[in-house]
Amino acid sequence: MSNDSPVITKNPTYERWRYQIFAITWLSYVGFYFTRKAFSIAKIPMQDSLNITKDQMAYIDQGYLIAYAIGQFVWGMAGDKVGTRRIITIGMFFSVVVSIMMGLSTTVQMLGVFFLLQGVCQSTGWAPLNKNMSEFFSQRERGVAMGWWCTNYAVGGLLASLFAGFIAENYVEDYGIKIIFIAPAAVLFVIWLLFLFLQKDKPQDLGLPPIEEYHHENIPVIDAEDSPEEEVEGKWETIRDVLCSPMVWLLSGIYFLLKPARYAILFWGPLYISERLGTDIKDSSIISAMFELAGPLSVLAAGYLSDKIFRSKRMPVCVIGLFFLSAVLFSLHHLPSTQWTYIVALFLIGLFLYGPDALISGTAAVDFGTRKGASTATGLVNGFGSIGAIIGGTIPGYLNERWGWSGVFNFLGGMVLLAAILLLPQWNRLPVSKAPKTE
Repeated sequence: MSNDSPVITKNPTYERWRYQIFAITWLSYVGFYFTRKAFSIAKIPMQDSLNITKDQMAYIDQGYLIAYAIGQFVWGMAGDKVGTRRIITIGMFFSVVVSIMMGLSTTVQMLGVFFLLQGVCQSTGWAPLNKNMSEFFSQRERGVAMGWWCTNYAVGGLLASLFAGFIAENYVEDYGIKIIFIAPAAVLFVIWLLFLFLQKDKPQDLGLPPIEEYHHENIPVIDAEDSPEEEVEGKWETIRDVLCSPMVWLLSGIYFLLKPARYAILFWGPLYISERLGTDIKDSSIISAMFELAGPLSVLAAGYLSDKIFRSKRMPVCVIGLFFLSAVLFSLHHLPSTQWTYIVALFLIGLFLYGPDALISGTAAVDFGTRKGASTATGLVNGFGSIGAIIGGTIPGYLNERWGWSGVFNFLGGMVLLAAILLLPQWNRLPVSKAPKTE
């Protein structure tokens, strides 16, 4: 067998299911954002109806983020042990229920408890859905496929915010704040029904061969000393191998160092622009949105480059992006104070950040975890990333008080630079793959 572009005779049934799995898993992760983002929109009217303070909102957000981080570790392993279908079916359904309960909450304490539970539900999504993709898309094509698939969190965040904002503007007066939570729950419930009818865990469930056999590729292994047959999907031994993989742990550390930059810009970008340029809320939001606007383009470009230029190597794209990202972060506060300067700068930050972000949290984690341990690997990587997100959402406030905005961006730039340096020796790294034993 060879991994160098083997000739593949396409099976129409297999190809249809590949498109179907791509579509339903993409839509499912978009759907999770509808119940995730509702609270951020509801904060505005809740200040009057529940007399909730900004400090209380911050504690509620922090509880959610901690639950989400812990859940990544747990549901990642569970996804490999029991399969994507069971985890997503349960997680998505209870996300609907919890969102409705948030809408019916009459005290700050109830709201906090239910949003913490929402964090647990939301954490069921990423790792198991990544595993589902790994079962139907092989390593050689995974950069492009995952590049398109990872647009889900950019599109999901945008659609969910617009939807919740529309509901809040047009229906709160008639139905109360609860509609901001119940309407997104209804959307996710419809997606949950579609998931039940359209999703399957792996090709073998449909009487089709594993993806490597279909594509005539060798089978990646987690431990170079093992044969593919020794790494049995769903066994605790295979999950243990992932948890002991130095490369998966390195990716986890890299993602921990990268994630603060993303969340610092998301949470603090508008305020920074307002203070730096003296712009109002509208203009500050538009300028800071250039960061997210670059996201889908960056993710797609990174996927294509890793597959087509670097022959399925993910590390070169990540290393290059991280070095450029650190340079922009270090220089950001020293740029001329004009709107166009910061429009370009924030777009560049998004361009250099989102590609490595998607490759590390999705494609590379799946590559080195292999499809047999993909959920555990992505859960571990994203669990550490979620801890980094907590730092990114909180540390800028503390550092700004002591060292100013320059200190904030130097701190973020230093973390990203360290990530690039640590990843540089892995430039040519690919998962070990072996041919299956023949009878």
